[in-house]
Order: sequence, then C-alpha cells, then structure tokens
Amino acid sequence: MEQPQRTTRVSILLPYKFNMAFTYETDVPLVPGALVRVPLGRRVVIGAVWDDPPDMAVNTRKVAECLDFPPLPESLRKFVDWVGAYTLAARGDVLALTLKEKLLVPTPKRARKYEFGGADPTCLRPALSAVQENASVALRKEVRMGVFSVTLLDGVTGSGKTEVYLEAVAEALRNGKQVLVLLPEIALSVQMLSRFEARFGARPAVWHSELTPAQRRETFRAVAEGRADMVVGARSALFLPFVALGLIVVDEEHETSFKQEDGVMYNARDMAVVRGKFCMAPVLLVSATPSLETVENVAQGRYKKIDLPVRHGGAALPKVEALDLRQAPPERGRFLSPLLAEAICKTLARGEQAMLFLNRRGYAPLTLCRTCGHRLSCPNCSSWLVEHKSMPRLSCHHCGFTTQRPLRCPSCEAEGSLRPIGPGVERIAEEVAELFPETEALVMASDVILGPAHAAEAARRVAEREVGIIVGTQMVAKGWHFPHLTLVGVVDADLGLAGGDLRAGEHTVQMLHQVAGRAGRADAPGHVLLQSYDPSHPVIKALLSGDLPAFLDQEAALRRPGHWPPFGRLAALIVSAEDERLADQTARALARAAPRQPEVEVLGPAPAPIALLRGRHRRRMLLKTSRDIAVQPLLRAWLAQVPIPRNVKLDVDVDPISFM
Repeated sequence: MEQPQRTTRVSILLPYKFNMAFTYETDVPLVPGALVRVPLGRRVVIGAVWDDPPDMAVNTRKVAECLDFPPLPESLRKFVDWVGAYTLAARGDVLALTLKEKLLVPTPKRARKYEFGGADPTCLRPALSAVQENASVALRKEVRMGVFSVTLLDGVTGSGKTEVYLEAVAEALRNGKQVLVLLPEIALSVQMLSRFEARFGARPAVWHSELTPAQRRETFRAVAEGRADMVVGARSALFLPFVALGLIVVDEEHETSFKQEDGVMYNARDMAVVRGKFCMAPVLLVSATPSLETVENVAQGRYKKIDLPVRHGGAALPKVEALDLRQAPPERGRFLSPLLAEAICKTLARGEQAMLFLNRRGYAPLTLCRTCGHRLSCPNCSSWLVEHKSMPRLSCHHCGFTTQRPLRCPSCEAEGSLRPIGPGVERIAEEVAELFPETEALVMASDVILGPAHAAEAARRVAEREVGIIVGTQMVAKGWHFPHLTLVGVVDADLGLAGGDLRAGEHTVQMLHQVAGRAGRADAPGHVLLQSYDPSHPVIKALLSGDLPAFLDQEAALRRPGHWPPFGRLAALIVSAEDERLADQTARALARAAPRQPEVEVLGPAPAPIALLRGRHRRRMLLKTSRDIAVQPLLRAWLAQVPIPRNVKLDVDVDPISFM
C-alpha cells in the first residue's frame, strides 16, 4: 500500500510590499533561501524560502515549483532583514532589490554567451612606490585574515589608490573569494573595466541599469554559482547573491549618488559595511575627499585608515587659484572671465587640454519673459523648465516633462520676449565655440553621455586628443584619467553653497576638489582656476589651501553642538498627495503624534523645497536625536499612531542626504 506523501510547512518571503513571510506547504524538502514559485491570489509568483518560523495554524496553499537555482545565501537573507528593519521598508521590497522575475528565467548552461571568471591575480602587477606597497601589504593582510573590518583608503587624487586596492582584490582572488567594487556612476566603469582587464587579464562582470535583460540574467546566475569572481557595479550590486564574498570596495565613498532616494531608501556605502559584516569580509572605503561620517568613524576607532599623501611618480598637486569675478568679470553676455579664456588659449597653444566644469545640465536653467517677468515652470513640479538646445526643448529635470519653447509668452503673449537666463554646460560650450572656433569641444553630462558605450567613446576621443576642451557636469569629477589635461576652470565655484542644505559646504568642497584633481600628471603640472564672487568663503579658502582636514574640522565644530550628523541621527518623513489639503491634514496628524522626550526634536511639518513633484504636493518633517538614541523604534511607535489614507504616500528616509 502506497504511503501518503508527507507535507511540511515553510515560510516564503515574496518580493512585494509585504513585511511578513507567508506560510506554504511543500511535498519536498526545501532549504532556506531556495527559490520557488507559489500561488498569490490568482497569480503564481517567485519567492524565497525564509528563516521565519512558519505559522502552523493558518490554512495554506502548496508551493507550485522549486526553481533550478542556487539558494540565496544566509548572509544575503540576514542582510535583507537588516536593511528592512533599518530603513523601515517592507522586507519584501528589499527582497525585490535581489529577486526580479525576469532574472530567473532559466538559461541553458550550454547557451551562455557571456564569459565570467578567469581573473589571474598574478597577471600584471604594477610597480608600486614604497608608500603604495606599504598600503597594499596592510590591505592584503586584512583580506587574508578573512574577518570583517572597515578601512578608509584616503589618498590625494593621482596617488594611485586604484592600483593599491587592486592588490587587495588580487589577494581575495588568490584566496578563492569573490570581490564587489561599487562605483557611484555607470560611466566610471568604462575606464575602470580596462584597468581591471590590464591587471587581471580578464574583465569583471558588471552590474548596472544599462545592461540588457539577457546580460542581467547571466550575471545574476554567474554570481550565484560563484563563476563571477569580480563584479563592478552600481549600488544595487550590493543585493546580488554572492556565495563567497571576500572583499567589498566602495570607490569614491563620499559620493551622494550612493544614496537611493526612492523606494527602499538606503545608502550603499553604509549598507556595504553591513553586508561585509554578514559575510565576514573586509570593506574598503576609498576617497580623496572622505565624508565627515567616515572621518568621524576613523576618529572613534570604528574604522581603520591608510593614507596615500602624495601623487604617484613624483607628480605635483595642481596649483589652485581663485578668479574674483568682481575684479575680472566676463564680458556682457558671456560667462568666462577674460583671465580664464586667456589661460585656455595658452593651454591649447602648448598642445594640452582644458576642462570647464559647471554642475548644471542643459543650455539655461531658466527662461524669462523680458516684458512681464513670467518664468516658464513645470506644470507638475515647483521647478523652472531647463532649456536644452542640443535637442530643442524645455525640460523638467525632476519629472521629465518636456515641451517646445513657445513663440509667445504664456502670460502676457508678448512675441519674441522669452530669454534664457544663466548658463548650463551647453551654453558654456557655445561660448567656447565662439572663443576657440578651431578647437573641438566635448560636452560630458548625463543627458549627453547616455551609457557606458557613449562614455567609452568620449574617453577615447579625449585620450586620442580629438578634443581640446571638455565641458562637463559632475560626471567629469570622478575617476577619469585624462593624461593630457592640464587646466581646469570652474565656471561657478559658488554654485551649491546657497540654501539650507546641511552638507552643502562639504559636498561642494568634495566635488570641486575632485574636479581639480583631473588636472596634471607627472610630466605636465596642473592648474585650476575657480571663478567666484566670494573668494573669502571657507569652501573656496579650503580649496586654495588644499587643507581639507582643517575644513572638515570646522564642519565638525559647527555640527557637533546641535547633534547634526555624524554627531546625531536624522530621519525624514515625506508626506505626498495629489490633494494638497489631504497632504496638509496628514502631515498635521503626524505632527500631533510626534514623539516628545529629551534629546529628541521634531521639525516641521513644512512644504518641501520642491513642494510639488510629479503632480503630488509634498510636506516634510525631520526627526533629530542624539547619536545614542536609535530612531527606528521611535519611528515605528510614532507611525503606528497615525492611519495614513490610501491616497497619501508616506516615505521614511533614515539618514537623509537630500533635503529636497
């Protein structure tokens, strides 16, 4: 007589907005992390067997299928749980950063088109200076120990930080471990991949939003099977299912683009530290301009630090000067001081290249009616429309709304009265073409360089001197190596210093110092000119002196008394709704229920700086506490008291970077 088949119960976490795992029955043993298909309503969806105890009392449905895929490692499951608890996001939403249905379409192994692995740590080891060698010895030791640690690799631009941390990568590979290198920009992967290939004889796997679905599926499976030994990726690569992760590198750790600003709001730099802890892997934070948070962690002994204080090969740091625009203003209708234009002319005459930096995309940030003063604004957002000339249109850089430039003013109907106000990089490029008509100029901005292929072509043109002048946004500040570039001109060094952003000064110093670092190498000294209306500003003075530690000490002295990060904790609540009255009512209800206790302060509610975004009215509140108070329990207790209407969205941002 045939024995009845035994069933067991398992918990399944689904990659949707559920914080709880659901209980299902299975006829076959399933290990934690196994990927399955299960019924959910009338659909069949993918989920993962989770570590929660199953509910033995509820009625259940059966697991439909167990997928032929390696189970998610325990370290990743713990990481998903931790990120959900820390950010107050549903665990299912965090799991969705790892599990996406299209990634798990079975792919026959014999049909794979992409090569992974094969890196040779002994392939081409560069000649290191004594300082670099000492740093690499210390990092290789951390990797060999195979325990969790965090180290800041702090080195001036051009000091060879990449060469040093690639030796740590080599050590991990020698020990049979996988390596993850996080970069803040997709475009940076272009030159970085070439450096990996030169050092290890193989290109690493890449992970970013520009990959095709087939590339993403293959890379995901290769990581899960341990075939991808090196991965270079954007912040989402943190959620790949590594089975033997032995080193995490966060390059340009200070970069704000490591912060995910919607959905699950997390900072990839901080979460990399958590991922390393769960994997028992060392984490390496790399920067020429480390964040105040990281500097404070070093000061408190939580992180180790290795310094590379000089440029490699005897190269000098660039000479930095301020051009006072009150003393040497641009000609009427122009934005480059005659002194900067003269420096560009001399640079080009020597056969060298120049870069002009302005962190503003498009042609002009504002279009104004000269007759009535009307400003063209976005119908969906409280922001001005940006004029673009390369693809003639007016665009909102927040919601993507575009329209043609009207022939008449929409307010007073005056014809031909609309004028662009202020410069973007396209307008600077236009001025460059007028001043230097025989010199090829290249605009490098995120709406022009649309992905790795475009970035590779731009890098080739610069390297082969097809281009004499680069005009770029923050994209050009990070990681590029342009050996013939000797002059950097910052069109508006004051940009970004206005407003109430807590980190405005720190971020401006970091960005402009990175931009300045593009200038000069061993045989060609660099020169940096900062156009400013206020050369006495502490940020400008810090850039002129090159003493960034002193500037950070000043920043710390300003933030410490008020318990501002990193000396206190922040969490932002953002209420948004299409109905402005409903947004206000919900925000006021939250304010009435706000926690009231010593060393806890709630600011707001108030309209967000961008009070209307994508057609939704936004109100912000800010919870501020001393560093020894955990904000998550406070937030959970607070939010449990206030029912949020279905047509109101509430976003919680723990450790906010942006205050828009």
